[in-house]
Amino acid sequence: MEKNKESGRMTGFMRCWVAFGLVAVGIQGAAADGIQAGLWRVINKPVINGTAGQTQQNMRCLTAADVADLDKTFSPVSRTVNSECERVEHEFTPQRLKWRLQCRGQLDMDVAGEFIFDASDHYTGLVTARSSMGGQLMQDVRTQIEGQWTGECR
Repeated sequence: MEKNKESGRMTGFMRCWVAFGLVAVGIQGAAADGIQAGLWRVINKPVINGTAGQTQQNMRCLTAADVADLDKTFSPVSRTVNSECERVEHEFTPQRLKWRLQCRGQLDMDVAGEFIFDASDHYTGLVTARSSMGGQLMQDVRTQIEGQWTGECR
């Protein structure tokens, strides 16, 4: 029974996580020389409450418009119900993006991301998210991300 409760919390949290538009999970990288529009392989390695989750891989086609505004493309979008969110940290250079979003309300969340764009065809990132309700930690997620350009979009 306790395991089902925990699983339900995880599912609810993941829905909330998706609602934030975890754009970081499926996005491209940048370098001082610019980025390449095209098809990217993105690998996500989550650790949920200290336990390694299943590695996920997805492909994402980025258009010229997507890569023209990296800050918008990589920054989270808050779509919460019964919580107010505020961006409390934001730094952007062609080599790095760092942000932090805090939400307070029915579900409190602290979501932070940092991406290092080491080449026009590669990047790494780390997104952390902690959620709590009534002051009790519900979930702590750390997701390591690696993006690799694979070619033109098909």
